[in-house]
Amino acid sequence: MGLLPKYKIEELKREKRLAKAAKKRKEKTRSKIVRFLIVCEGACTEPNYFQALIKDKYSEVRDEEIIGEGKSTCALVKRALQIRQELEKKRQLTFDRVWVVFDKDDFNDFNEAITLAANNSLQCAWTNEAFELWYFLHFQYLDTGINRHDYIVKLQNEIRKHPDYENYIYQKNDVSTYQILTTIGNENFAKQCAERLRSMFIGDTDYKEHKPCTMVDLLVSELENPEKLL
Repeated sequence: MGLLPKYKIEELKREKRLAKAAKKRKEKTRSKIVRFLIVCEGACTEPNYFQALIKDKYSEVRDEEIIGEGKSTCALVKRALQIRQELEKKRQLTFDRVWVVFDKDDFNDFNEAITLAANNSLQCAWTNEAFELWYFLHFQYLDTGINRHDYIVKLQNEIRKHPDYENYIYQKNDVSTYQILTTIGNENFAKQCAERLRSMFIGDTDYKEHKPCTMVDLLVSELENPEKLL
């Protein structure tokens, strides 16, 4: 077999260099860390859930108890901005994504808080009315607006249908909730339900009237697939 022409040898060398460079880019992308900051309302429900979900030490979940009359939700967003600034300055590292997690509750600044977050490049995993809606969607679709207590009753009834959980009592600070949901619930179904609920309010920016509705699944998906943010 004769020697390859010079132009063919150069072409093979070029292809080899390109393949090597592509491999390096891929390895660099794969090893990049996506840093999340998640700031939740003061209750233990949301922080415990996200702490169980986060897989690495480079992200952080904070729970903040904001006390005020009717302005607690905006205060939480402002506190998230302050925490981001403090931590980034202290660690000399920036967060790739900052999320604020809150419910509708009885505060009158719900819409204002969502707008404030968007104006400051924060993401909102809000729920109207209660975070427990996200839990319940792991078992059933629900498009009727009910109060927090009723969500808890319905959630308990669904979980009690499963063996070993017949006497289950929901507690907001239960660190095993994430494990329960992923063991006997269906997270993919919950995501589909959440998306279906949002589709009912497309084009409507009066978020306080989006009931029931949740954005929690969007944060969950990012935490589970951070590489998609690269």
